[in-house]
Amino acid sequence: MSEVILDELFAEARKAADSAYVPYSKFRVGAALLTDDGTVIIGCNVENRSFGLTICAERTAVAKAVSLGFRSFKALAVSTPDSVTPVGPCGACRQVLSEFMDPSAPVIFAGSGSDSVKTSLGVLYPYDSLHELGRT
Repeated sequence: MSEVILDELFAEARKAADSAYVPYSKFRVGAALLTDDGTVIIGCNVENRSFGLTICAERTAVAKAVSLGFRSFKALAVSTPDSVTPVGPCGACRQVLSEFMDPSAPVIFAGSGSDSVKTSLGVLYPYDSLHELGRT
């Protein structure tokens, strides 16, 4: 996947972070998923005073995409503008993403600083039991 496409996807994730509902943590996160047909689906984190009910930006984007009929994603971008350093998807998001993305799918994440991480879902989630069991 080209750097230009990943940069454009990250720009969408950055815009999505502006919609985050974060009255408690003040930590905005935006995500952008690229579907197989080139559609970009965005999501943001939505907090709740009962933190266990908070939903991450990545899972918001997945739920939105699935509700629109998409089932396969080619790439993910995550923006955390309230952190100088890049912050990757949490374990729960990695698990959900593995349901819909190939391990080779590119993932980019960055904060407000100049550093970014460009990797793949398989590197982020190397022992995906669902897919590993299918190989045995």
